[in-house]
Amino acid sequence: MHRRNIGSSVLLLLCLLSALRAGAVFGAGTDAPSAPPPPMSGATASPGVAGPMPSAMDERVRACTSCHGVQGQGLNNDYFPRIAGKPADYLFNQLIAFRDGGRTYPPMGYLLAFLPDDYLHKISQYFADLQPPYPNADSSPVAASVLQYGEHLVKQGDPARALPACAACHGARLTGAQPGIPGLLGLHASYIAGQMGTWRSGTRHAVEPDCMHSIAVKLTDKDITAVSSWLARQPRPADPRPAPSSAERLPLACGSQPQ
Repeated sequence: MHRRNIGSSVLLLLCLLSALRAGAVFGAGTDAPSAPPPPMSGATASPGVAGPMPSAMDERVRACTSCHGVQGQGLNNDYFPRIAGKPADYLFNQLIAFRDGGRTYPPMGYLLAFLPDDYLHKISQYFADLQPPYPNADSSPVAASVLQYGEHLVKQGDPARALPACAACHGARLTGAQPGIPGLLGLHASYIAGQMGTWRSGTRHAVEPDCMHSIAVKLTDKDITAVSSWLARQPRPADPRPAPSSAERLPLACGSQPQ
């Protein structure tokens, strides 16, 4: 256990240092000065003089990809989830939340503190357009009864507790829906469980009405373990794209998915 914790801490530190180094590119790209003119023929650039700022988005998002993977596919740990292929509005809402305090994670807060909405929209669309391969499904041992219970909650919910099925909002394929509902596949069980815990405790917030908080406060630890374990074991769907926006009403009002 200690070795795992130490390894995770080292990974977090290395990723943070990489993100901080890339942050100069990430932040400066918002209003970068025009590049200096090229030196005259035969002249050499002076040492220490900054060159042109990167213009391609894949250069500007290095602060993101240093932690979330080159194509936003996520890393094989509990901290840096898949962000590729999720709806652009969902990603934008998360960036705003980290910037403005709805979600708290110091490295993200540092990187986003001074970035304007227009730039965050561009970053969100960049990752929304990517669809790298999904990681292998979790395979750690979990009791069949736990997985069966998780599948039941995901697909049917619990009407007796006014708990809607996950699929009622996140789609029958669980790949999310446009414009603002994320897919639930390709994530580690521990990450899903951790996020459900932050919704339940109120340390993670979304656009009001905050439907996920309303759901999470009704969940027990048993519910969260079962749902996260089952979701993490699902294979990649044939079509991983979020479902198109629909006029069908959700089970409850959700500020991130206006109807």
